[in-house]
Amino acid sequence: MLDNEEFILDAYPRELTQNPLKKIWMPCRNGHIAHRRVCMTNCPTLIVTVGLPARGKTYISKKLTRYLNWIGVPTKEFNVGQYRRECLKIYKSFEFFRPDNEEGLRIRRQCALAALNDVRQYLSVEGGQVAVFDATNTTRERRGTIVKFAEQNGFKVFFVESVCEDPDVIAQNIVQVKLDSPDYLHCNTEEAVEDFMKRIKCYESSYQPLDEVLDRDLSYIKIMDVGCRYLVNRVLDHIQSRIVYYLMNIHITPRSIYLCRHGESDLNIKGRIGGDSGLSARGKEYAKSLRKFIHEQKINDLKVWTSQMKRTIQTAECLQVPYEQWKSLNEIDAGVCEEMRYEEIQEHFPLEFALRDQDKYRYRYPKGESYEDLVQRLEPVIMELERQENVLVVCHQAVMRCLLAYFLDKTADELPYLKCPLHTVLKLTPMAYGCKVESVCLGVDSVNTHRDRPENVKVQRTTEDALQTVPAHL
Repeated sequence: MLDNEEFILDAYPRELTQNPLKKIWMPCRNGHIAHRRVCMTNCPTLIVTVGLPARGKTYISKKLTRYLNWIGVPTKEFNVGQYRRECLKIYKSFEFFRPDNEEGLRIRRQCALAALNDVRQYLSVEGGQVAVFDATNTTRERRGTIVKFAEQNGFKVFFVESVCEDPDVIAQNIVQVKLDSPDYLHCNTEEAVEDFMKRIKCYESSYQPLDEVLDRDLSYIKIMDVGCRYLVNRVLDHIQSRIVYYLMNIHITPRSIYLCRHGESDLNIKGRIGGDSGLSARGKEYAKSLRKFIHEQKINDLKVWTSQMKRTIQTAECLQVPYEQWKSLNEIDAGVCEEMRYEEIQEHFPLEFALRDQDKYRYRYPKGESYEDLVQRLEPVIMELERQENVLVVCHQAVMRCLLAYFLDKTADELPYLKCPLHTVLKLTPMAYGCKVESVCLGVDSVNTHRDRPENVKVQRTTEDALQTVPAHL
């Protein structure tokens, strides 16, 4: 319901003015942008993992949190195991998890409640939209407690259950992830594996999987044998459908993703942004070096993707392999500033230049795009990268920053300033809880196109202050 008094005071229809940063139309009053009423279609969502230990629940939680934050949905993970470690300090053995260990049960219940209290704070007070409650939650009683908690606080609940009976996958998960846990810092491998297998046994006797009949009123996805099969039940809103779509695309097959920019272009040399120019002489030399590098890597079934812009296609042509063009990979659209030097933008559009420095992620070029727009455009690329194995993406500076921010879990403030130099390949190897990055400079000189945020971002700054961090060019 709208506040009646405010409704009477407001003159309808209200005048509109354009927000100078995002270039979107908003109501105004007396020349000032009015407070915008926010109509929220979805209430906050609590994602709850379900499953025995070593079934990839934390892997799923971390990836899901990273993805949702990247697309602009404020999300935070709450790992109950971490609460337990902070409470106990020293882990002794699997005995703590025995179902007849009253003290252990009390501490685990206490840790779960502490995590739920933090969930409430995050979703109700701090402005979060999604919380991921990462724990075993193997009993119907525990899940019922969580549902009741959510109902009392006005949260939707979506369960994510991971079921796996493949002993090889379970063993691999234990070795890759659990042995690095603080619980086993002072154990040898054999002792740690033996203890963890006994810990799993402690949960098996009381485990009650989500049931198609008994839990038919719950919203959930059941992931079986690391994505061989799925069961989806009662998806209620847009965010839940996004979660399901994402989880049905990820996989754990070992692979590497290679990110690089096109070779140096003619416009790069002149310090002009955007455009659709061809490669410079050094850019062509880099393309040949890239072909040599890729050949030496001996990558199985490598797929090559480019944008639809001339400089990436010229770079890919030198590789002498099939490649696929993606319009989604085109460089950020600088609108009226296309093919301009930073000096020219400062001269002709000083307000725009300052606004972009104030909030580079959300700033939208007049008749162009923002980094925020670019992330939305690149979501299908990320989904397909998650489905694929070895891929080389030949793209552009802003595009590469967005892709890199996804894999490295960078914030919106960090994303526009990630360094993605020309003539350098980044090899990304997804790991259990993150991504290993190797930077390979191919030894071909190029101009520097990276511009750091200047110290003075005020609209009234001098031209010298505005151009403080502009890289050298012809």
